[in-house]
Amino acid sequence: MQTVPRDASGGVTDTFRFEYQSRAERELLASLREAVPVIDAAIGKIVRLIGRFEIVTDDPRCQKIADDFVRSVGTNGSSRGMENFIYTYLDSLLTFGEAVGEMVPDAEGRNIAALYNASLDDVEIRADSSPLELTVCKRDDAGTVPVKYQSLVLATLLNPKPGTAHGTSILSGLPFVSSILLRIFSSVKTNWERVGDIRFAVTYSPDSNGGVLSEEDAQLIADEWKKAMRSDSVCDFVSVGDVSVKVIGSESQMPDCEVPVRQIMEQILAKLGIPPFLLGLSWSSTEKMSEQQADILTSELEYYRTVTEPVISKVIAAQLRLNGYDSGFKIEWNNINLQDAVELSQARLNNAQAMQIESQCKTEVSDE
Repeated sequence: MQTVPRDASGGVTDTFRFEYQSRAERELLASLREAVPVIDAAIGKIVRLIGRFEIVTDDPRCQKIADDFVRSVGTNGSSRGMENFIYTYLDSLLTFGEAVGEMVPDAEGRNIAALYNASLDDVEIRADSSPLELTVCKRDDAGTVPVKYQSLVLATLLNPKPGTAHGTSILSGLPFVSSILLRIFSSVKTNWERVGDIRFAVTYSPDSNGGVLSEEDAQLIADEWKKAMRSDSVCDFVSVGDVSVKVIGSESQMPDCEVPVRQIMEQILAKLGIPPFLLGLSWSSTEKMSEQQADILTSELEYYRTVTEPVISKVIAAQLRLNGYDSGFKIEWNNINLQDAVELSQARLNNAQAMQIESQCKTEVSDE
């Protein structure tokens, strides 16, 4: 952690903390997505539900340039389209709280040839000169050095902590809860392995005539039992005397884990902001509750759209400037789902009917 002195203008606080996300933190967050499938599915749903966008300009020439760029720009070497870049960018932002991208111009410097999602293990987001300006540095053997062309680099922090250049992942707070869930799953796995591959306790009691079980007799019983259990076919174990066979652990019952697992899952989904029914969890809920959950999800998606819009604007503005245009534009997103479109149409219909009734009432009053 480092500090910088107060700015001469007095507009910056006395100290500014530099907090960097370590590789171990990122590995922990990535392992959560691998270990708990519902977390990975929820983030994937958010990324896909953010929807598609288009660029709208006033100049027809700029419109053609923007449309061609959004549709056909290369991304990450194997994909096409700016939407693929934004989806990967948002995925990194949600998982790690930080995302870094790069605009790669062509050899002539007249177009952006490709967009690249950088690995956070190779870069570091800092605020050396001012807490109001982020600087992207690359890591090498000599340490961290700022990227040469900062204007071609994209960096975003999700919910940064005040006074820091450190984003907050939506998975923050979940490692502890997820560890409990994984422990329950691990216990269930162990118990079912024991149920499917049971262990036996063979006990031999000598008769009442004073017979003593010798070591050779005990070994003989053990060998014959192992031979019967290892046989490919069903075998009977025949013995003389009082021999009892019990299954180890048969007296204990497997604890019911449905309630604790559901409670933990509720905590995880509450943190991620995803309604349970979107992940195939058939928890009891009323129709009204489902509508409210859908409205909450819509507000979450709108927020993530506003987070990615500065990145889209910077890329499109750079592409237009490289082609010699400085025209204004706006970003238009499609409706999040069909239900929103139906409700919007119904609202417009109701407003039109209300205006028609109001107009008729005014006409009747004026006639009187």
